[in-house]
Amino acid sequence: MNELDEARRQIDGIDRRMAELFSERMGAVRRVAEWKRAHGLPVRDPVREAEMLEREAALVADAEVRPYYLTVLQRMMDVSRQFQHRLARGARVAYSGTEGAFAHIAAKRIFPDGEKLGFGSFEDAYRAVEAGECDCAVLPIENSYAGEVGQVLDLMFRGGLHVNGVYGLRVSHCLLGVPGARLEGVRRVVSHPQALEQCDRYIRRHGFEAEQASNTARAAEKVAKAGDAAVAAIASAETAALHGLEVLESDINESAGNTTRFGVFSRAEAWEGGGPGSGFILLFTVRHEAGALAKAVEAIGGHGFNMRVLRSRALKGEAWRYYFYVEAEGDETSERGRAMLAELAERCESVKVAGHFAAESLREAPEAGEEEERA
Repeated sequence: MNELDEARRQIDGIDRRMAELFSERMGAVRRVAEWKRAHGLPVRDPVREAEMLEREAALVADAEVRPYYLTVLQRMMDVSRQFQHRLARGARVAYSGTEGAFAHIAAKRIFPDGEKLGFGSFEDAYRAVEAGECDCAVLPIENSYAGEVGQVLDLMFRGGLHVNGVYGLRVSHCLLGVPGARLEGVRRVVSHPQALEQCDRYIRRHGFEAEQASNTARAAEKVAKAGDAAVAAIASAETAALHGLEVLESDINESAGNTTRFGVFSRAEAWEGGGPGSGFILLFTVRHEAGALAKAVEAIGGHGFNMRVLRSRALKGEAWRYYFYVEAEGDETSERGRAMLAELAERCESVKVAGHFAAESLREAPEAGEEEERA
């Protein structure tokens, strides 16, 4: 046997071992996919992928060979995502609204393979997950212009679901009319109250009468059915295509950086500790005494946790009483996090960790179809 034959025989043996290891690896990938589905997590985890590439590349000492090994790893992750996408197709994702609503767009971008199910209200979508009818719910938490979505925060405070991710979706509102309609002929606009608020200056500048709808997609549907050129909807360009409407004007919202943050809610908590930029959501009530809130805030900051968000909400059915919503940076499951929670429990009437978000969760969700193309 010459040197070439010996090298080829060695490669054949390595390939057989690699085939066994590949099968073993894909078995682990299957378990990852099942766990993500149970915990309402998307397939792609860019932070985990970046960490893996950096860690595994260091195992190859030969600098000439290392870039080729990185290529193999990247392709392996692509194949793993393809497999996970196929396994994730049965996931049932709840949202509030109908097809074309911004919540539907967010659900589609975060879970491109899941079955999206629209519900008539935030509470209905939330309860569907609690009851086991859906695997997770994608619900808006706040808008950069209009502020928090109080109904969802109230569900977070009262309910038993966990927030396992927060995703920003840039919201671009458009004025949609029936075919042949012209901007100068519009007299009334229909949309969700938050969309109307986000476009308030535009509406007042044009002297439009505003009419509320349960969501932006239903507003577009109503305008399409009415067939009145004097009535327009405020919704997304994607919604226009769904209902046969024309975009009369784009980007009519007041803020060019108009973004809505959506939380992913599921029955099981999915958290194994976070890296830089990760954080957690706290909900608490304080005693009715002087300085109670200051003491609670001091307990959080005193242990080195920076608060990104602090807001209050009225407790339903309890006049002049409030609960507080906090988003803080860091990991509350760490030693100092546990110490912070223990101190907070002593200073508050009730304390609840409602969820977590990783650093990548705060980036804008991928465009529709982007996940499929990458896979």
